[in-house]
Amino acid sequence: MTPFFVAIFFLGLSSVATAINFTQVYEWPDEWDYEWPSEANRTQARRDGSFKPEYLEARYMAVYGSRIFLNLYKDDGIPATLVSFPTSSASSAPPKLSPFPSWEIHLYGKENCNKIHQAEGLQVDSVGRLWVLDDGSSNFNCRAKLWIFNLDNNGTELIHRFSFTGKMHDLVIDETPNETFAYITRWDKKHIVVFSLEKNESWIVNTPAMLSSSIALSPKVEPRQLYLSKYHSKELYSISVAALRNGTRTENPEFIGNWTEISAYKMLMDNRGTMYAAFLWKNHVQSWNTSQPLQENRIYQVTGLEFIWPFNFALDQDGTLWMTVFDKNRKPKYRLLKAAVGAQSYIFEASPDCSGSCHKNGTA
Repeated sequence: MTPFFVAIFFLGLSSVATAINFTQVYEWPDEWDYEWPSEANRTQARRDGSFKPEYLEARYMAVYGSRIFLNLYKDDGIPATLVSFPTSSASSAPPKLSPFPSWEIHLYGKENCNKIHQAEGLQVDSVGRLWVLDDGSSNFNCRAKLWIFNLDNNGTELIHRFSFTGKMHDLVIDETPNETFAYITRWDKKHIVVFSLEKNESWIVNTPAMLSSSIALSPKVEPRQLYLSKYHSKELYSISVAALRNGTRTENPEFIGNWTEISAYKMLMDNRGTMYAAFLWKNHVQSWNTSQPLQENRIYQVTGLEFIWPFNFALDQDGTLWMTVFDKNRKPKYRLLKAAVGAQSYIFEASPDCSGSCHKNGTA
């Protein structure tokens, strides 16, 4: 497929000085489909209703090497909720979705609590491990889990079981010289979850009067800050990461400012202190230079796009921002875009020219 730069008139992108020019990598005119073991398996799944392609929707995204990873929202007719596909292909046809790491790990039911029930937030760490949240199932009393996969061999390195089921949202990874932590938000909960990889332990940190939704972590310059967007609100807050590392059980997030929209479902920080954010039912993606007071720039917009969760995005190690766009009511229904932004994920150290000023607000 010959990539092309997305033209403003073609996609209805608003005329904004800070807009990012994306290159289209793939488009899927109709429904997504899985890479099935055989056509007979697909036919049987369509016949018995265990596969309904019209229900396939992606909610989270990660990139490693030449692979894109997506979660798929769990519904009737969705047999696997963690999938991957290549970032490039010699074929003109868009790729199908391969259940990751295999079909066998995606089984539902009380006898399958050690399988993936509902993949949620995704992150790749600096050594090539994919971290995946899994809701589990309250129907079958299967607890929520954190999976860690080695992407060099697709092997499972760790399955950590939490003390609860359901309502997982997103996570960020904090790598220190002595310990690696994950900070996790849960929908409509007045707490966050902290996980220590070395201890294989997790605990609740209460955030009184603060219902968290999306989450982001400042670049690798101390003191680091954890950003939390308040559930169904414009308000943005932060927490000292030092307190979380030290085992605090209660934190009162500090108010940073207000987004222009409510319900930021996704926030992503790069290693130079730029945060990207997307909002429920909104047709645009915003960015914010966190070395400055909260002021947004609209970097991408699609006129007429109407869907609750239209965008997913992730940064790779080479300074490329990858993004999927989902438009339920038009064709192409799905698109994969990319743009060179010159910054990596927050997971990686910033280049020396950052000079310790890539983020702010103590928050910087």
